[in-house]
Amino acid sequence: MAQRVVLAIDEGTTNSKAVLVSEAGEILASGSAPVPTEHPRSGWVQQDANEIWAATQKAITACLASRPEVEIAALGISNQRESILIWDRETGAPLGPVVTWQCRRTSAACEALKQAGHEADVIARTGLPIDPLFPAPKAAWLIENHGAASSEICIGTVDSWLIWKFSGGAVHATDRSNAARTQLFNLSESRWDDQLCALFKIDPAMLPEVKDSAHVFGQTRGTGVMPDGIPIASAIGDSHAALFGHGAFGHGDGKITFGTGSSVMTTIPDFIEPPKGITTTIAWSLNGQSTYAFEGNILVSASILPWTATLLGLDGVEALLDLAQTVDTSGEVSLIPAHVGLGSPYWDSEARGLICGLSFGAGPAHIARAAVESMAFQVQDIYAIMSHAAGGIGRLSVDGGPSGNPFLMQLVADYINHAVTPNKNSEASAIGAAYLAGLATGVWPDLDTLAGLVKRGTKIAPQMAEEPRHGDLERWRKAVARVLCDV
Repeated sequence: MAQRVVLAIDEGTTNSKAVLVSEAGEILASGSAPVPTEHPRSGWVQQDANEIWAATQKAITACLASRPEVEIAALGISNQRESILIWDRETGAPLGPVVTWQCRRTSAACEALKQAGHEADVIARTGLPIDPLFPAPKAAWLIENHGAASSEICIGTVDSWLIWKFSGGAVHATDRSNAARTQLFNLSESRWDDQLCALFKIDPAMLPEVKDSAHVFGQTRGTGVMPDGIPIASAIGDSHAALFGHGAFGHGDGKITFGTGSSVMTTIPDFIEPPKGITTTIAWSLNGQSTYAFEGNILVSASILPWTATLLGLDGVEALLDLAQTVDTSGEVSLIPAHVGLGSPYWDSEARGLICGLSFGAGPAHIARAAVESMAFQVQDIYAIMSHAAGGIGRLSVDGGPSGNPFLMQLVADYINHAVTPNKNSEASAIGAAYLAGLATGVWPDLDTLAGLVKRGTKIAPQMAEEPRHGDLERWRKAVARVLCDV
């Protein structure tokens, strides 16, 4: 008898992954394929929707090749967020590029909206500031530059595109977590907002239907890599999926996801207009009920490591991490990874990267350590605001590739002055998408059952004394002040 599994897709910024998850919550097999990224102009970052789909197909093929005997009970999707595309409703052909979350091409449009006084109302409706990170102005740019009549266009985040492709073009839908990141969705009313659509010149008819995160959106059809008729049973943004995969079902539970960028997130009981510097979002929705969260988004996180390794002439990230550990501190050296601007809590799209504090006593090891420390410092910037606004944070989990590095995770625990707990399953986003798909199809009955499947690693407690911690954070903040434009 074939083993029953859930197939989860984690479509990220640099790779598409496919993971098979057993009923015991174990990863049985995985496959991945790279997704190319283009930089046609300074600050512009885009991808090809057809290449995203092709990478997803390759990942599924590689994953299933090692376990061909399984029975796929459901398909779940987690996706890179805030990346947006438009496509032809009749032919399914993409119209223009996928404008990714890192892209800053809408900086001028966003600044014009802020100068016109729209930001306060946008935040009140969506929990999000006006910033090039978010999809609404990107969708407006796509329509203006690549669009056609509204009845002929679908607008969607990457989950919508994958649902469309997996269903053979039968379903144009998204979930609340992804809708909440578009800046077109009213969080307190859980609907597309007519006033926001008018502000960004978006016809609501172009937008997908919004469903629960655990929901049977449709059935697979004509994918070329898997059988027809498999329920497409979840969709959720990757950061939200990681939070769910950690079993962060209690209010105040949080997580830090380390990837190309990073996300710091903690659940809250209701929609609360966010304090300055962070956002409010929908973490997920089940049975028509949304779970809300505070979040801070870091634009350049782990991606600073290979860049710095290349700058220093090192073989790769592991060599950089080894070099960073040869010195006890970075001295006076600070590295601000504002290569595509700064996200939360600064929201300065025009800031650019900086290495400062150099002296004749500084060497490559100090620069390497400063790059690693920048990941922890950026988390602390967000954590300080979030913890105060939420009245404290309870269990704080970490995931993503860098979460497996004890040196880096110790720095994170030290600078936020709070213990962090790695997840033994490195693919937290895929696990979260699988759990939701399994809930929707009866593979798992409830959240209590899922909580029992979570495999947590050893807690990492802070060890740094207050005086050096305070001094390092002061040095970081002074360095950040030097790159900020919106002051």
